[in-house]
Amino acid sequence: MDLKSNEPFWLIKNGIIESYPSLKSNEECDVLIIGGGITGSLITQQMIKDGYKTILIDKREVCNGSTSATTSMLQYEIDVPLYELIEKIGEKGAVESYKACSDAIDTLEMLSKLIRSDAGFKRKKSLYFASKKKDVKWLKEEYKARKKAGFNVKWLEAEQIVDQFGFENTYGGILSKQGASIDAFKFAHELFTHNVKKGLKIFDKTEMKKVEYHKGFNLVTVDSGHQIKTKKIIYCIGYESKNLIKEDFVDLKSTFAVVSEIDDDKFKNISSTLVWNTDEPYIYMRTTDDGRLLIGGGDEDFNDAQKRDALLDKKEKEILKNLKKIKPDYQFYKDFVWAGTFGETKDGLPYIGEHKKFKNSYFVLGFGGNGITFSVTGMEMTSQFMKNKKHLLSEYFKFGR
Repeated sequence: MDLKSNEPFWLIKNGIIESYPSLKSNEECDVLIIGGGITGSLITQQMIKDGYKTILIDKREVCNGSTSATTSMLQYEIDVPLYELIEKIGEKGAVESYKACSDAIDTLEMLSKLIRSDAGFKRKKSLYFASKKKDVKWLKEEYKARKKAGFNVKWLEAEQIVDQFGFENTYGGILSKQGASIDAFKFAHELFTHNVKKGLKIFDKTEMKKVEYHKGFNLVTVDSGHQIKTKKIIYCIGYESKNLIKEDFVDLKSTFAVVSEIDDDKFKNISSTLVWNTDEPYIYMRTTDDGRLLIGGGDEDFNDAQKRDALLDKKEKEILKNLKKIKPDYQFYKDFVWAGTFGETKDGLPYIGEHKKFKNSYFVLGFGGNGITFSVTGMEMTSQFMKNKKHLLSEYFKFGR
């Protein structure tokens, strides 16, 4: 499955940071992680920290799938509003899911400091504004639900949004204190480098072809014919899990993004704020650490990579038209445009847990706009899985829920 197209900004900006060998011999480990994106990098960090002999494989070069196409907005807000999620799964599960994403931002900041990251982690506020007058009613309900749950939020009227951010044609919104941004492509590479020094083995351009289940271990055969004997497999394969798991548990979507030329002065009023709105599909904006504006949206059902890529010009115009609504006088100078694939679940939550058809195995599949923060939660959940313990959120993130 082709997970990105055209010129993903992060890949062009960073280039190939690190390359690893393919598997050329039989290996043995405690944990085999399949998937070398941001999720795989976070799970390797946890496994190495917990003292497990760990190997990671990826059929591409590491970080060259969805991680190179992500917008890397770190939000505690889930795609399904809190008040609505409470109706779907109950107050406890909904609030704990939101809090887990909030805590994940703190963890990412801590990890950035731990490995002395140069990936531009930056604390930001988050503005969620009503793009239509009819959205104000439910957005205020969302504000009350977040306030009740203890999140640091403030309601802004339309005039206040104009004053603070210069956005016109809005109808009020929620300003949250908790949020951040990062270059996830670079950060994942940094985590891999950090853990290779601690014993992690990485083999890219190495594709899993077959798994044999045995009592107490699995035997994985890769495309070269070599095998890896492992006690546990952790699947961090994101949207490509659709190729492995046959039941219908996630809908694939294409999302589109555009990045401007560098212009520090134009974006000062939102340089410390993530921005998104109530449109369906919603648009989202953030600045990059080198002074660009990244804006995305225009989500469509994913059919195939060619059809997705054929929409790039149309979606670029659509995205910039939406920007013009709230910034009528702003001239956007495009530098990069690309599309990526993501997954959407019925409740906006990830799938993290065991699957009955895969023995000695665990899945960490962070879907939706919170893939990175869900993956951080997956670190703790995977750690508990390895110790035969259950996590508080296991019931809400499980398959078959």
